[in-house]
Amino acid sequence: MTTAKAEKMPIRSGSEPSLTGRLAECDGGGAIPGTRFAGREEFAGSLTGEYVDHGDPPWRWYLMTDLTRKPPGYPAQAVWCESESLFLIDAQGRTLPDSLQAHRTQKFQPREK
Repeated sequence: MTTAKAEKMPIRSGSEPSLTGRLAECDGGGAIPGTRFAGREEFAGSLTGEYVDHGDPPWRWYLMTDLTRKPPGYPAQAVWCESESLFLIDAQGRTLPDSLQAHRTQKFQPREK
């Protein structure tokens, strides 16, 4: 029996200066301790502008810090948010028009084989 090596998923990191310091909120899911279930988690904070594209096709994740909203017991002051679940907000917490669409449609350059 032959085992094939698992191909690593492509990863590309970078920075989007126009998002640095922008207020945002994101939601996602996380494990509920002591169960086999996941629950919805909501975060709000400031974007650093840093991102990571992960996978093929890529999923873009942005780093959010200085969290002003996070789940009870969440130990960190930063979280990576998937771009489809990330929304820019104003100082009053109102969602702004989707200005992340251009970032969401960027793709990796084709890999050479």
